[in-house]
Formats: sequence, structure tokens, C-alpha cells
Amino acid sequence: MTWSIVARDPATGHLGIAVASRFFAVGTAVPFMRGGIGAIATQAFVSPLYGTDGLTLLAEGHAPDAVIAILTDRDDGCQQRQMHLIDGRGRNAAFTGEKCVEWAGHLVDENVSVAGNMLAGSRVISETLRVYKETASAPFAERLLAAMEAGEAEGGDKRGRQSAALKIYRDQDYPWLDIRADDHPDPLGELRRLYAVAQERFLHVVETMPTRANPHGLTDRRLIDEKIAALETARIAEGRPSPSFATPLKPA
Repeated sequence: MTWSIVARDPATGHLGIAVASRFFAVGTAVPFMRGGIGAIATQAFVSPLYGTDGLTLLAEGHAPDAVIAILTDRDDGCQQRQMHLIDGRGRNAAFTGEKCVEWAGHLVDENVSVAGNMLAGSRVISETLRVYKETASAPFAERLLAAMEAGEAEGGDKRGRQSAALKIYRDQDYPWLDIRADDHPDPLGELRRLYAVAQERFLHVVETMPTRANPHGLTDRRLIDEKIAALETARIAEGRPSPSFATPLKPA
């Protein structure tokens, strides 16, 4: 009842998942991730164990295709499920059960995969993948959003729209970005707006958080306050409205 994109940015090693569905709060059910370990989307007749146990298997060194084999071999309901995943090295794999509701299928490419079920047609995922690959110069989050918007333009979930989510992990066990529209008439548009709001303050604050390499983080508030103030001054000078109250942004 969903389509999603799972990707690794080869330049940084960052992992990301974007997902949309005519289903409430899809972001609570589909994406599972650990920084440096892997990203898994479990969908159709969702099994959260594909996400939790799959990440454990990746952390133990199993390749993505082996993870799929292990999880589906022990699951009598696997033919109603769909999953795709990528590990921290960029190896990926996908599975679509024979009993998933049409249209259902997946595409796997270098450092990215797209999968969906109960879709308007195969072009939903082929356009999602095409736009992701053609926007390689854009920031990772924007590529994922633009790709999903392209899939939506081809009909997306054939039942309509309700929720969407975007999650990105860098090299830590906490997310760099985790935004959701759980029940919205234009969930991908709402993600665009939330991503713009996140750039005002939130993502600058995230950059100060402690990491394993730097457990102290950045504790001088003046540096971040100055950066935020400079961005706000530039926004006002350019006459741009605050995305906190603006109409959801559209891709260029």
C-alpha cells in the first residue's frame, strides 16, 4: 500500500528513505535505519521484524540478499510482503512477494532502490528512480523528495494520498533528519514545507550534537546563533516568506 525509495549517498555514506502511502502514519511502519549499518523499507503487509532483525543481520555482516533470504525463509506470510534495503557499503537488494496487490514491483540500481505495491502502475517507481538519478547534483534530502514527487505525478498509491515520511541518517545511531506527515491531503508537499522549516534552525542545531568521534559536540551557542541570524537576515532581504507559514515549496 506504499512506495518508497531507499538510498545511500556514495559521496558521504549517508543513508535515506522516503515513503508515501494512502495509509495513516506510514513513517512509523516502513523505514528502519542505523547510521553506517544500513536502511530497510518493509511494506505491503508490513513486518516490522524485517526492519529490526534486518538491521541486526546487517550489523553482523550479512549481505542484503542474504538478509532477505533469512527473513523470508522463516516467514510463511512473506509472499504478501515487500522489502528493499541497502547496507553501509552500498550493497542493496529487494523482494516483492507474489501475493502483493498489483501493481507491485521493485527496481534496484547502484546505491538506490525503489519499490511499491498497490500502485497506479509501473511508472510510479520508474519515474521515482529516474528523477533520483537525474538530480545527482542536488542535496540528498532534495533528491529523495523530488524523486517521490515524480512518482506521485505518475499516480502514486492508486487509492490516493494520506501520509509520507523522510528519514536520513549520517554516521550516528540518531537521525540527522526525521520528518513525517501522518495524515495530510498533500503529504509530500507537507514534507517539502517541513524540510524548509528544518533548514531555518533545526539542522543547524543537529550539527552541534555530540557524536562518537566528538562526544562533546559544539557547546558555544554564539556560533549557531550567528549562523541562524545571518540566514534570517538574508531571507528578509530577499523578501522570502518564512516556510513555517508559507505554501509548501515546489521543486525548481
